[in-house]
Amino acid sequence: MALRDDFIDAVDQLWHHKLRTLLTLLGIIFGVGAVIAMISVGEGAEEEALRLIDSMGVRNLIVEEREIDDERLKELRKHSIGLSLGDVDAALDTMPFVVNYSAEKDLDVHTLFSPYAQGESKVQGVSESHFDLSRSSMLLGRWFTEADSRGFAQVAVLSEEAAAQLFPQRDALGEVFKVNHVWLEVVGILKNKQLSKDSFQGVELSVDGNVIYLPLSTIKKRFKYPELSSELDRIKLELAPGVSAPAAAKGLEHLLLKRHGQEKDFDVLVPAALLQQHKATQRIFNIIMSCVAGISLLVGGIGIMNIMLASILERTKEIGLLRAVGATQEDIRNQFIVESFTISALGGLLGIFLGFALAGIISVFSGWPVAWSFVAVLIAVVFCCGVGLLFGIYPAIKASKLDPITALQRE
Repeated sequence: MALRDDFIDAVDQLWHHKLRTLLTLLGIIFGVGAVIAMISVGEGAEEEALRLIDSMGVRNLIVEEREIDDERLKELRKHSIGLSLGDVDAALDTMPFVVNYSAEKDLDVHTLFSPYAQGESKVQGVSESHFDLSRSSMLLGRWFTEADSRGFAQVAVLSEEAAAQLFPQRDALGEVFKVNHVWLEVVGILKNKQLSKDSFQGVELSVDGNVIYLPLSTIKKRFKYPELSSELDRIKLELAPGVSAPAAAKGLEHLLLKRHGQEKDFDVLVPAALLQQHKATQRIFNIIMSCVAGISLLVGGIGIMNIMLASILERTKEIGLLRAVGATQEDIRNQFIVESFTISALGGLLGIFLGFALAGIISVFSGWPVAWSFVAVLIAVVFCCGVGLLFGIYPAIKASKLDPITALQRE
């Protein structure tokens, strides 16, 4: 019998037992759907993690001032002045693999408005290299210059969100606005990074969301801070290519502890280590989801074997008749294998649609990103068809070995 005839006969048999076929297909459908959804969500999370970590700089070390209550801070300041530009200079002098740096200082804002609207943006003072290390892109205008820093210029670079809030329906470039008691001119507007989160592994990111940036020298000169406040809130150090970030972080921590009188009033964050931690977590997630999907496909395979064995019992006389008119054992075996393959292939196709739907639902309700992958579909369908063939072999062999005379006499 031709393969085409086997396929037509397989479709006919499945159609005549629609409910049984549907129940058999469910395991395969859910298995394939789970595999596609799992891989799509996993790849989407991986791509988003790379985007998030890029905003921190995978070769950066980030040092942040710890939050300390006032009573403890008074005692601590006897030994440490907190993060300062002196720490940056010391790191550059003693760690030759540090190729660039940026420094940041947050401002406590109590007044923020333009002639057109009120604002609620975060305000930071930053060094000129901050935007480079944070992978920011300029939409309009210019970056800060050395002349801005030397002259304590009253200029600002705004994020798109901050610009839209302070200057609704207007071009913000060249406009002025007031922060606390100081008027500032807008010299640049940053392009939105379009990140889905403002933190990664519990660490705040430089997302350029609703933020206003001033030159670091300006914010230190023109604004007032509490007496015990540290000079800086955050330092970023960029490492040369090939340098081990965890090892450099240990060296940096030792240096800062020595400078801060052994007071641990800072935290050293390693974006590269955070990325590895994320990958380890994602790997565990993938293993668990793969096991769930595999179990579902296994159940589907058992269902295929069950329906094929039941089909043998129902079609015993038919098999005997086919053998009597000249069909070989190979013909019978091929007929049942094709039927088993058809069930698994149909389940795989329906599972593809379910997988896309599941991934979309997960993305909408959990906020997780998804990345559609041809590889995911290919792996799921190939695995599905393999399961169908594997669990269809035994029933096919059993059907082909039926004795023709005994089969014809079967009631």
